[in-house]
Amino acid sequence: MKIIRAEHLGMCFGVRDAIALALDQAQAQPLTILGELVHNETVLASLQQKGIRIEHQPAAVTTPTVMITAHGASERMMNRVRERGLNVVEATCPLVHFAHRAVAKLVEEGYHPIIIGRRDHVEVRGLTEDLPEVDVVLCETDVDAIRDHPRFGVAAQTTQPIERVRHLVSLIRRRFPNSEIRFMDTVCQPTK
Repeated sequence: MKIIRAEHLGMCFGVRDAIALALDQAQAQPLTILGELVHNETVLASLQQKGIRIEHQPAAVTTPTVMITAHGASERMMNRVRERGLNVVEATCPLVHFAHRAVAKLVEEGYHPIIIGRRDHVEVRGLTEDLPEVDVVLCETDVDAIRDHPRFGVAAQTTQPIERVRHLVSLIRRRFPNSEIRFMDTVCQPTK
């Protein structure tokens, strides 16, 4: 077994900023966070002890103010929040915003989008829910299931290991040698 020690430990700046914003907002008004602000039960329990609510669907929000997590949200989800007339506190990480813009640009330029990431992860749902067609891949089997297209635009969940991303991009290029493949590196620097 090989053990790799991380150079940096703890939460990235996007999550740290979102936690600070949540604590600040909760002092001024009742606040519900739409989803888990961080994948850390201890931090989530601490936020709840401070009166911050956590819900996973806009319909369950009972406070006048809702916060979008650092993971971002799709436009479809944002519309559901707006339809409820809720005040929105936006805490999406700037690097996740970059990933959203990158995917939108690829689609706008006529590329079939491929997202490297976990299909059930909140960030990936935010990147994909508004797209009429998209492939989400995490392994070679997922790449094998992609149908042929003349142009592919590839981006990644910001927290995917860069080695996995590079490997999957290589597999996509090998599987579709006659297709144009454009890769937008959306893996965030803290992850790299």
